[in-house]
Amino acid sequence: MAQTFDVIIVGGGVVGCMTARYLSRYQLSTLLIEKDADVGMGASSANSAIVHAGYDPLPGTLKAEMNVKANGMWDTLAGELGFPFERRGDYVVAVGEEERKSLDQLLDQGTQNGVPGMHFISADEMRRREPNINPDVSGALWAPTGGICDPFAVTIAAAENAIQNGVTVMVDTAFEDFIMEGHRVVGVKTNRGDFLSRWVVNCAGINADMVMHKANLHPEFKITPRRGEYFVLDRAEITINNVLFPCPTEKGKGILVTTTLHGNTILGPNASRQDGRDARPLTREGMDEVWQGAAKLVPTLQQKYVIAGFAGLRATGNAPCRTPGINYSGDFMIEIPAEVQGLVNLGGIESPGLTSAPAIALRVVELLEDAGEKLKPRKDWNPIRPPRPHFRELSREDQIKLINSDAAYGRIICRCEMVTEGEILAELRSLLPARTYDALKRRTWLGTGRCLGSFDMPRVVDIMSRELGVSPLEITKKGNDSNFLFRMTKAVEE
Repeated sequence: MAQTFDVIIVGGGVVGCMTARYLSRYQLSTLLIEKDADVGMGASSANSAIVHAGYDPLPGTLKAEMNVKANGMWDTLAGELGFPFERRGDYVVAVGEEERKSLDQLLDQGTQNGVPGMHFISADEMRRREPNINPDVSGALWAPTGGICDPFAVTIAAAENAIQNGVTVMVDTAFEDFIMEGHRVVGVKTNRGDFLSRWVVNCAGINADMVMHKANLHPEFKITPRRGEYFVLDRAEITINNVLFPCPTEKGKGILVTTTLHGNTILGPNASRQDGRDARPLTREGMDEVWQGAAKLVPTLQQKYVIAGFAGLRATGNAPCRTPGINYSGDFMIEIPAEVQGLVNLGGIESPGLTSAPAIALRVVELLEDAGEKLKPRKDWNPIRPPRPHFRELSREDQIKLINSDAAYGRIICRCEMVTEGEILAELRSLLPARTYDALKRRTWLGTGRCLGSFDMPRVVDIMSRELGVSPLEITKKGNDSNFLFRMTKAVEE
């Protein structure tokens, strides 16, 4: 007999995990399914890590509403869920007088959207604040409510807090179809069997259109993936102090230059349409475009400091804005459709999707209540997810205390990032345990320094093999067929 839940969430990105977390406040049995080996492996793991202020979305759109509402939630969320977040603010930088004029429109949009504290910065003041900025800067728009986060940590923290509060999370569980009774969704078919429910929430990100089409819903809605490519620079190359955006174009917010919470500089993304939904290749043309765009803002950048590149896909959809009089066809879709009962349907959740995730999750809760769902708060709901220690961030005194409490924290496995065996073991034993090398990387930041895991990988595979009780041959980089090792090179005598 198929297992039954009140709510099933399809997709374990940041929106799906935030939705699971907010639903866990109520007396509901909730299941979250994710097709990959870990949560947050789609757009949630390949983005700019920016918490946007909200001046970029067109006024009157769901993007604008969700962005600004969610922006104000991030300080509380970071405190409750124990993930790093810094409200650094951000600049939109104009180079030349023509671009300077375009800042007026962004200020007007931000004012209409309710973004607080925005104001112009003169060219001289901008050069003082960012000495490495393009000397031809003509001014900038300053938005103090912008911030930066670790999107991996956000997604994992939300999922773990949901699990703390009774949500079931199943990875390696791919949605295949809906179970229907007439025009009502009553469950889902997966590669791991069928599951029944009173509600299903479509949080499938890049595949959200294919999911809703399985219910014969919105055949006109289509996601056209847009690839964005990035450079990551070594911490030795710190050329800026804050988040720098160019003036936006029809393609999006443009190629930014920003520092990360981990001390690196990140450049990107560009924006190019892609037919496939799985392949995320880096291209020479794309990387040249990224470098040229970044160099327009910060000409002193040096390619010798590049330590990594990556690409992500954005779920660019064609949903029209539902506000009368707003001619915009790339809005968020957040609805309970009249045509299909038992389904909360999300689509086109691209930037500012990361920023908007908590507000989108709350909107899902509101839609369920509006649909007549009697949501009863749990008296024992715990919003706090205790953070785990990161050895490199501790004072010397606290490091010694930690080692004295557990000797594993005294064994450095990743030297570039100062990640200890104790941190690795903690993640292998957590509520949402890491089961792949990349899952450990996202949680601890091992393998992200200059050597990119060249030295730590064999030791990490050994620890995972020992802790998980499997052969080293079974350890993968990111699940499926991404094994590190394929055979033993020598026979070992017992």
